[in-house]
Amino acid sequence: MACHATIATPRTSNPQEHPNMLSLVIFSLFFVLALAGIPLMYALLATTLGVIATYGMSHPLETIFLSFIGGVEPFILIAVPLFVFTGELLAQGGVGARIVDFAKVLFGWLPGGLGVVTVVSCLLFGGVSGSAIADTAAIGSLVIPSMVARGYSRGFAAALLSVAGTLALLMPLSIPFLVYAFVSGVSMRTLSMAGLLPALVSAAALIAVCMWYGKKTGCDNGDRRASFKEIWAATLSAGPALIMPVFIVGGIWSGYFTPTESAAVAVVYGLVVSMFFYKDLKWEQIPKLLLKAFMTSATVMLVIGATGALAWLITVEQVAQQLADWVGSVAHQKWVFLIMLNVALVLLGIFIEPLPALLMAAPLFLPLAMAFKIDLVHMGVIMTANLAIALYTPPVGGTLFVAAKLAKAGIGEITKHLWPLMAATFMVVLLITYVPWLTSWLPRLIASLG
Repeated sequence: MACHATIATPRTSNPQEHPNMLSLVIFSLFFVLALAGIPLMYALLATTLGVIATYGMSHPLETIFLSFIGGVEPFILIAVPLFVFTGELLAQGGVGARIVDFAKVLFGWLPGGLGVVTVVSCLLFGGVSGSAIADTAAIGSLVIPSMVARGYSRGFAAALLSVAGTLALLMPLSIPFLVYAFVSGVSMRTLSMAGLLPALVSAAALIAVCMWYGKKTGCDNGDRRASFKEIWAATLSAGPALIMPVFIVGGIWSGYFTPTESAAVAVVYGLVVSMFFYKDLKWEQIPKLLLKAFMTSATVMLVIGATGALAWLITVEQVAQQLADWVGSVAHQKWVFLIMLNVALVLLGIFIEPLPALLMAAPLFLPLAMAFKIDLVHMGVIMTANLAIALYTPPVGGTLFVAAKLAKAGIGEITKHLWPLMAATFMVVLLITYVPWLTSWLPRLIASLG
């Protein structure tokens, strides 16, 4: 009897046969590449191409290229470089100094007064810049010398500044909000108002820590109360800068201009205020600021394009649906999903800066949020608040390193003072997550008045 050997025919691996494995491969490969120090754009593209090659998928490379280009084509993204340039204008001009003076006359008399002034200044400047890095650099150069002279440790001064600088991400002109609005399709005008109350609550939590630190160490028991004349003079001086977010957001909300057009208005307003009203900015400084804004924006756009390519692959291969099925099997209730969301975003943010992390995470988590009937505006504030934590945590920590440089403090020294500030921030993130009223009340109120 003849024996016939059966020869197995090679076949292409089908990702649908192992859906959870595909998700794991995508995330594992990306994190390995990112942690290895490979620039994010290349890590994202290598992940996309690596997964296609691993599973023998038939997607043509032209599709990846078109997805990359399509990711940076939307008209609304023109607002990103314009808002970045506005932040550079205001950080270079005298806006920051006048905001600090305004905060001092209002809050400098409190225990831990200089710390409180730092928080309030970051909150107000964040409202006109929309950038945490610009916020930290502009305010830090003004307040850190005074804090050190008063007796604050350099570690605490840097820790406070690195955390307070991230308040800019929850303020109305937040650049991450703009990007999230593009990804999710929610109204930018609603989102811009949704983050304001959480930003105020976050600032209040940090102020409480500053007052505790001032009393505990005795380094800052507060200055005398300012007179009405001093308060009025500081208000007049800072007025043009403080009116800017009201003017811009009011224009968006009333429909006079779109978010993209508002970015152009912000540039013109910033130029007028810095060059002709305060006269702190000269024409010869503009090319340098333009180049700096261009370099920052180009980096963001390249990452957006690479994220678009990976997001296309994730969509085509139904990774979001696979994640939804898995989360549905683990998290049967909304509150469990929200816990898992917070943990995932914090872990993601530790290794990736907020904008790239938002661009990567939003397409994955938005379908899950809709499955659990979570308002997408509320979801945007939750995601932004969680990812802001990444800016003051190593190894990426943008505001952390800016603050460390300004305060001339080591990361180890700063980390010792970060814990109470981080605890306050995490409590606020939980409030934002589980109390949707914080994000919905103000937009509803303004809508009802309109």
